[in-house]
Amino acid sequence: MNKKSSFLSEFKAFIMRGNVIDLAVGVIIGAAFQAIIKSLVDDLVMPIISLATGGIDFSNIFISLNGEKYDTLAAAQEAGAAVFAYGNFINAVLNFLIMAFVIFVLVRTINKLREKAAKKEEAVEEAPTTKKCPFCKSEIDIEATKCPNCTSDVE
Repeated sequence: MNKKSSFLSEFKAFIMRGNVIDLAVGVIIGAAFQAIIKSLVDDLVMPIISLATGGIDFSNIFISLNGEKYDTLAAAQEAGAAVFAYGNFINAVLNFLIMAFVIFVLVRTINKLREKAAKKEEAVEEAPTTKKCPFCKSEIDIEATKCPNCTSDVE
């Protein structure tokens, strides 16, 4: 019973770590983002590419491995034919490249914003609040006219 209790407490500690929760949130957001990118590819980019290539529908590009001719991929699959659907692969590669590009642009923008914020922080350095006494070299208030340590007059 002790091993089981130890295992469960270890699992609980693992699951409650911040980076595991962050990873889970990232995966969920990534899945939602994938749906947006898929729609971008299927509904906006692919029709433009299809228009530029003379109306080629990449999702219907396939080779029937049984030697018969089918008008569409759906018809071949409905007939139970084994197909080499390389058009779907082309769509998947384009989908990946577009997603990678969008993520690159997002990360690049976030990094530039962070750099700009860091430069602003560096520029707004605090004014000194102390100075050194020229006689005893101790630190004194910036507005002091007499050193509290050696009682010398300071400028």
